[in-house]
Amino acid sequence: MTETKPVLAVVGRPNVGKSLMVNRIIGRREAVVQDLPGVTRDRVSYDASWNGRDFIIVDTGGWVSDADGMAARIAEQAELAIGAADAVLFVVDATVGITDEDEAVVRVLRRSGKPVVLAANKVDDQRLEAEAAAMWNLGLGEPYPVSALHGRGSGDLLDAILTALPEAPSANYEEVGGPRRVAIVGKPNVGKSSLLNKLSGQQRSVVDNASGTTVDPVDELVELGGEVYRFIDTAGLRRRVKEASGHEYYASLRTQQAIERAEVCVVVIDAAETISDQDLKILTMVEEAGKAMVIAYNKWDLTDDERRRYLEREIERDIHAFGWAPHVNISALTGRNVDKLKKAIDAALEGWETRVSTGQLNSFLGRVAAAHPHPVRSGKQPRILFGTQAQNCPPTFVLFTSGRLDPQYERFVERRLREEFGFVGSPVAVEVRAREKRSR
Repeated sequence: MTETKPVLAVVGRPNVGKSLMVNRIIGRREAVVQDLPGVTRDRVSYDASWNGRDFIIVDTGGWVSDADGMAARIAEQAELAIGAADAVLFVVDATVGITDEDEAVVRVLRRSGKPVVLAANKVDDQRLEAEAAAMWNLGLGEPYPVSALHGRGSGDLLDAILTALPEAPSANYEEVGGPRRVAIVGKPNVGKSSLLNKLSGQQRSVVDNASGTTVDPVDELVELGGEVYRFIDTAGLRRRVKEASGHEYYASLRTQQAIERAEVCVVVIDAAETISDQDLKILTMVEEAGKAMVIAYNKWDLTDDERRRYLEREIERDIHAFGWAPHVNISALTGRNVDKLKKAIDAALEGWETRVSTGQLNSFLGRVAAAHPHPVRSGKQPRILFGTQAQNCPPTFVLFTSGRLDPQYERFVERRLREEFGFVGSPVAVEVRAREKRSR
């Protein structure tokens, strides 16, 4: 088992520069940053390193005391992050001074008993260091004057963070070597975060009726049936990236990266609504990325018999091209059939990893060609001379032929490949290489 890294939670009220601070510490733009209240809504983790020591940094939404609605859920997320962390980086705005929200966070931190490093942010020059010194009044020890924007003071802050973090592995995050990576994707407000919360058994992602609550991808190690999976919850994919502005634009790009990072994608579709072009676009995106796929029809508990019959017709009409993907009818809210996702995910991964021996493949191709030869075109009949599986994940086959095959025949061969070898839950790629004529 690999050594578990210590965990640092970054907390503070909205817009004190937490996500910018995270980007400064990890040395790259990962956390979504924008001058908009509550842009970071979930707690999001990243790998970080300083002076040869590795740790995990967890970015959280802005903490607001006595809040309701979305703000209350964000505050709950921050408290959960504090509970899971080995140490806390508390970020305050030195240019504003101590606020009621800052003092409310201090009370939570004191109850937690966790080591705290106090960062007085936005100290862009020496003239503002007096404002940073005023943060001693919070009673958390020395405030470190920093500028997350310009990097000023970040070295001293990181040294203090390493002092606060334990040398020994954390007991809070047991890292399991190589868990399978599962991305939960779908258009906004179809229940992706509710599904992740139900799977993980805690309120891990902020859920609100506002469309597209999740902004950053959120990783969660989830144990299902004795096996650990790494689930990635993502922002809902907008109709077009160019239609998303500001933080939604970055989040849409991050979702595409999450698909690339995953091994299998669970595409969540709202069963209570008509299947949309955007649903089909997301299915196509996963297929083109070459990822294993499971389709989860959520909110099944909200559909009546008439809607279910109509949905079956929609699936047959609109999603027949993705018939190879297993589908599960679920309710993320009540938990109905959520336990069946593991079986579907495992089946999709097995299909994705399937490898066919060259002997098996060519025996199969010979039988197909004998029973269903390629049609004659312009007096010529292309033949499949030889085939090989170039790779799996996803299964990719190369057919060497005496001439170009009709697209319809290529699709026919792909269908027969599926009938013969399965590939449940996985796209299959067939590449044709026609033998070039030798010039005399």
